[in-house]
Amino acid sequence: MSKSAIALIFVGLFLTGGVISFWKQKLPKGVVAVLAIGAVLCLAAGAMRL
Repeated sequence: MSKSAIALIFVGLFLTGGVISFWKQKLPKGVVAVLAIGAVLCLAAGAMRL
Protein backbone atom coordinates (compact mmCIF):
# COMPACT_ATOMS: atom_id res chain seq x y z
CA MET A 1 0.00 0.00 0.00
CA SER A 2 1.39 3.34 -1.01
CA LYS A 3 1.38 6.37 1.24
CA SER A 4 -0.75 8.34 -1.20
CA ALA A 5 -3.46 5.66 -1.18
CA ILE A 6 -3.53 5.66 2.61
CA ALA A 7 -3.67 9.46 2.68
CA LEU A 8 -6.52 9.61 0.16
CA ILE A 9 -8.55 7.01 2.05
CA PHE A 10 -7.94 8.83 5.33
CA VAL A 11 -9.03 12.16 3.83
CA GLY A 12 -12.10 10.50 2.32
CA LEU A 13 -13.11 9.06 5.69
CA PHE A 14 -12.50 12.44 7.35
CA LEU A 15 -14.73 14.15 4.79
CA THR A 16 -17.38 11.46 5.27
CA GLY A 17 -17.43 12.33 8.96
CA GLY A 18 -17.88 15.96 7.99
CA VAL A 19 -20.82 15.06 5.75
CA ILE A 20 -22.52 13.24 8.62
CA SER A 21 -21.84 16.14 10.99
CA PHE A 22 -23.08 18.78 8.55
CA TRP A 23 -26.20 16.72 7.80
CA LYS A 24 -27.03 16.51 11.52
CA GLN A 25 -26.53 20.28 11.86
CA LYS A 26 -29.05 20.79 9.03
CA LEU A 27 -26.67 22.86 6.91
CA PRO A 28 -27.72 23.65 3.33
CA LYS A 29 -27.95 20.58 1.12
CA GLY A 30 -25.61 22.13 -1.46
CA VAL A 31 -22.77 22.32 1.05
CA VAL A 32 -23.37 18.73 2.15
CA ALA A 33 -23.54 17.55 -1.47
CA VAL A 34 -20.23 19.18 -2.41
CA LEU A 35 -18.55 17.68 0.65
CA ALA A 36 -20.04 14.26 -0.13
CA ILE A 37 -18.78 14.41 -3.71
CA GLY A 38 -15.30 15.25 -2.46
CA ALA A 39 -15.41 12.36 0.01
CA VAL A 40 -16.50 9.89 -2.66
CA LEU A 41 -13.80 11.08 -5.05
CA CYS A 42 -11.08 10.76 -2.39
CA LEU A 43 -12.20 7.28 -1.40
CA ALA A 44 -12.40 6.18 -5.04
CA ALA A 45 -8.97 7.58 -5.84
CA GLY A 46 -7.49 5.89 -2.78
CA ALA A 47 -9.07 2.57 -3.71
CA MET A 48 -7.82 2.81 -7.27
CA ARG A 49 -4.25 3.44 -6.07
CA LEU A 50 -4.24 0.28 -3.94
